[in-house]
Amino acid sequence: MSVNGRRAAVLGSPIAHSLSPVLHRAAYAELGLGDWSYDRFEVDEEALPGFFEQLGPEWAGLSLTMPLKRAVIPLLDSVSGTAASVEAVNTVVRTGDGRLTGDNTDIPGMVAALRERGIEQVESAAILGAGATASSALAALGRICTGEVVAYVRSEARATEMRQWGERLDVEVRTADWADAERALHAPLVIATTPAGTTDALSHAVPERPTTLFDVLYDPWPTTLAARWSAYGGAVVSGLDLLVHQAVLQVEQMTGRTPGPLDVMRKAGERALAER
Repeated sequence: MSVNGRRAAVLGSPIAHSLSPVLHRAAYAELGLGDWSYDRFEVDEEALPGFFEQLGPEWAGLSLTMPLKRAVIPLLDSVSGTAASVEAVNTVVRTGDGRLTGDNTDIPGMVAALRERGIEQVESAAILGAGATASSALAALGRICTGEVVAYVRSEARATEMRQWGERLDVEVRTADWADAERALHAPLVIATTPAGTTDALSHAVPERPTTLFDVLYDPWPTTLAARWSAYGGAVVSGLDLLVHQAVLQVEQMTGRTPGPLDVMRKAGERALAER
């Protein structure tokens, strides 16, 4: 299949904030794929089927963000086991025979981001929050956590949902009320999956010798919690780390080339954030 004039893009709503074009274009430049393009499109769930109907053979793949990760599944010819496990697709690739396949690179991206910081395995972990990102975090922990995961949530409905995800993913999950979230900060690994500002009130409770915090946010950065964690000497993995690692996997699937430019992509993302 020729790589000339191939297209890719990220879809979502809202999408103007997405760093994906910056990261993918940096990878294309490093790989010498001068004829490739990567754009962003504002697409909601209602408009998604129509967008897919107009995809021509020049399209190599798509990145998907909220609220499309689940809505896209019925539009695909096949879905990987990883994506099916959390009912979320963030990567669509057109195969050589024209089929559209879905995958989830967030999960292996989380594992890779932690591995880059020397985290290969943990005995237990805590998740702050529930929802789509939290389920991906659970799936990632299923690969590296040998013991219990405690999820701190705000409602019984969310608690039930997280326990169900744990059963589905074969991860030992215990839920706790958000009012006790300060206890999470003493876990060997803390993964914060909440919206901006949600964990600010926990920053005063960072222990004197914190372990590892994985905060999935990247803008604004650092979060109040991440800044305090780092100041106390703890290891911090950022949302940009996750974004870069999952994007590397997307580039590999869409182009068929093994991308080496992880640092190039990260630096491009850092520059873009600094200019905001």
